[in-house]
Amino acid sequence: MTARASAAASAVGLEEITRIELIVSRRLRERTPGEHRSRAEGTGFDFVGLRDWQSGDRMSAIDWPQSSLTNFAPLVVREFEQPSTATVVAVADLSLSTRCGIARSHGHSRGETPIATAVGRALAVIGLSAAFFQDRFGLIAFERDFSHLAGVAPRAGRNHVVHCLDAYLARRGLEPVMHGGSVSTTLAGSFRTTSLVPFISDFLFDEALEVVGELARLNAVHDVFIVLVDSAFAFAMPDVSSWWIEVEDAETGTSRTVSRQTFAALGDRVRAWQADVERAARDADLDVVRIGLDAQKDDIALSEFVAERRLRKPAR
Repeated sequence: MTARASAAASAVGLEEITRIELIVSRRLRERTPGEHRSRAEGTGFDFVGLRDWQSGDRMSAIDWPQSSLTNFAPLVVREFEQPSTATVVAVADLSLSTRCGIARSHGHSRGETPIATAVGRALAVIGLSAAFFQDRFGLIAFERDFSHLAGVAPRAGRNHVVHCLDAYLARRGLEPVMHGGSVSTTLAGSFRTTSLVPFISDFLFDEALEVVGELARLNAVHDVFIVLVDSAFAFAMPDVSSWWIEVEDAETGTSRTVSRQTFAALGDRVRAWQADVERAARDADLDVVRIGLDAQKDDIALSEFVAERRLRKPAR
């Protein structure tokens, strides 16, 4: 039942990214002609500061004199931002449970559908939508108890979106994020400017309702919305003849034996729990977008939601 990170990464490969990019481009061009601000608006690009070189940086951005002071290890690049654009920072669930899913038949073969695949698709849609508007896109990934957060700093461009997606799926290239105590304080301390913050998770953790409250507080300053992954599919029981089934908790590694009837009811319990989370989020004035296994339908709905959000709340 547990899918490896490599399986998740292959599920959102270049072919899938290209498909998503075509959907995003087509839908946004249909909905936004003449509605969004000119991409040439403002004073141009403002110098923000210097930082270490990252994979995907252009050679023209390297500050060679400054790099010579570090003996070119690392290279130092100049960072700019455009006042007329926005910053989008996706907060994505990196818990081990997101690497779980069901084995599905594909012709004569069987493949995995981990929850991380749905999260990865959401990251691709939101990131490529940001690239369409030339907005900067960044990533913060969290684990189950929020004790460890890591991310990728916001930057503009399609290649950076692919870099963020690879960092999430393969769990590499993520820089630690300083913990500020509460979830809202930690996230707020990571944002340089007022940002659009999609929070992507299935909320299958004990403190889910408390996290919703923290996101509501964060929403007072930033523009936060929830992308809720309908993960009941991950608990769909495969065809088995045994009446008793041994299951393992992906987070703790503990295992127990349950009846087939008990296991079959897990999907309904997940749906009920996620309904409670969605209700709490809406009561806290947080918008919720639900996604699942229907890739094309979800991609279109999410891209249109992000476009409307981006146009309704411009960069500040």
